[in-house]
Amino acid sequence: MIDWPYFFITIFVFALFIFLMSVGVIFAGKKLTGSCGGLGKLMGKDCEFCDKKDQCKEAK
Repeated sequence: MIDWPYFFITIFVFALFIFLMSVGVIFAGKKLTGSCGGLGKLMGKDCEFCDKKDQCKEAK
């Protein structure tokens, strides 16, 4: 049986932390970016969508 008050408190705490992290990202002003590589590198398409294509090509 689920103890409903603890369940709702837990959901609220998780939602609060997610909200606070998103506010931190917004106020930091940095664009979220991935790395050159990842799954694309496994498929032979690394740096296809990267903003630093030239740097990636120089490193090879």
